[in-house]
Amino acid sequence: MSVSRPLRTATSESKAPSAAVSATRCRGPVSRRSFLEIGSIGATGLGLADLLRFRSASAASAGTPADDTAVIFIWLPGGFPHMETYDMKPEAPSDFRGEFRPVATNVPGIEVSELFPLHTRVADRFSLIRSIAHDFADHGGGHKRVMTGRIPKSPVEFVNDAPACPSVVAKMREGRAGGLPHNILMPDDGRHGVDVFSFGAAYLGQTYTPFIVPGDPSAATFQVKNLSVTDAMATRLADRHTLLGGIDRLRRDLDASGAMDAMDAFSQKAYSLLTSRAAREAFDLSREDAATRERYGHHSWGQRTLLARRLVEAGASFVSVVLENPTPGKPLPFGTTYNWDCHAVNCHVFNDFRFRAPYYDQTVTALIEDIHRRGLNRRVLVVATGEFGHTPRINYQVGTQTGVQQPGRDHWPRAMSVLVSGGGLRMGQVVGATTAKGEDPKDRPLTPNDLWATIYRHLGIDPNHAFPDHTGRPMPILPFGEPIRELIG
Repeated sequence: MSVSRPLRTATSESKAPSAAVSATRCRGPVSRRSFLEIGSIGATGLGLADLLRFRSASAASAGTPADDTAVIFIWLPGGFPHMETYDMKPEAPSDFRGEFRPVATNVPGIEVSELFPLHTRVADRFSLIRSIAHDFADHGGGHKRVMTGRIPKSPVEFVNDAPACPSVVAKMREGRAGGLPHNILMPDDGRHGVDVFSFGAAYLGQTYTPFIVPGDPSAATFQVKNLSVTDAMATRLADRHTLLGGIDRLRRDLDASGAMDAMDAFSQKAYSLLTSRAAREAFDLSREDAATRERYGHHSWGQRTLLARRLVEAGASFVSVVLENPTPGKPLPFGTTYNWDCHAVNCHVFNDFRFRAPYYDQTVTALIEDIHRRGLNRRVLVVATGEFGHTPRINYQVGTQTGVQQPGRDHWPRAMSVLVSGGGLRMGQVVGATTAKGEDPKDRPLTPNDLWATIYRHLGIDPNHAFPDHTGRPMPILPFGEPIRELIG
């Protein structure tokens, strides 16, 4: 699965912008436009068939890898605070190191936050990358830089001018069978526009934006809206007004009436996705045993991540799991904020981390243990990252919600930590290091492109493969970057 020729490497990114403290509450990732979501069913019920028809025109030219590999991409919007998690600096001055201390794991030399006790027993099954950096300190610029593997034209806003890498995966794997979409995104309700996290497909076209599954899978009311059957769809396809019994009844009646034969091949493929037993079972968390669900945790983060494992096991290629608020629908604890955006104006950074660390610790370690227990650790690669880290130096401001002076950390793209697990990669190691105060890479400086080159290698995708942009110019999947050699051996 090695790339066909060495990738160009970046000489450097421009000088990193200052991660200055905002005078007001940081607005965080916000949707700017609404694009068509893959798999959404319009009033006619034929939108997915049109989508599949469009895809087939270029399927022959899409590289389809032989290996049945997949990625679970854990996205941590707001920025993952490296100084509180995977790159702690206990010897740094007090205004850098914070309130928490590192603890040893089952791998000598690997330490993690004391609030990650479950990480300590599975460190031999993950690796940490501590030296990835880029230059974009705004949420929009950071999202675009990380999600596309390109230098964005604008340092702000969330609409991509290059395809998000999951869209590239969908394009390259469109000719591969499997019965499930190859680009699935699972965010909170109300956070499901493709531009909220810069998941747009840009010049690849809206066809390759994610199949979006919003909501809290731990809630009793959770349903996969994109797989539901509307009255309008049932009426159009079956030519009757009484077909209201759901997916099973719709299939039975259509088969009996001969309507399936009247549809063209693309419509049948679309309909098969909507009504297939494999798709329904993959999305059905009730099929998991109680002990597994308990291990992941009966909260939105845990059950969403468990659902991701079910989807890649059933044939999906790339599933993005967004972890913002672990307890949607409930009041946030005092001094905390919605996602990982731990400015002092947003939250008390240490109280906020005390709130969310146990959920993250449980969710990530359950997934790591699960993919190994089920023998998926070569086939499935897990990646956990945000758009940047947070400032090594702590600052203080009055919180907009608390009204009191409190500590916080601001945006910091000059250093970020990433966890990887599985994918047949070398586990139980730390790649790279930052300076004594956690400010910049000191050893083995890397960029987001090196991470994506590693992911593409796992998926059997050649990063030098090119697609035409809006002007017809061939644009390689990655303009630079190389697989991280320490991980691939």
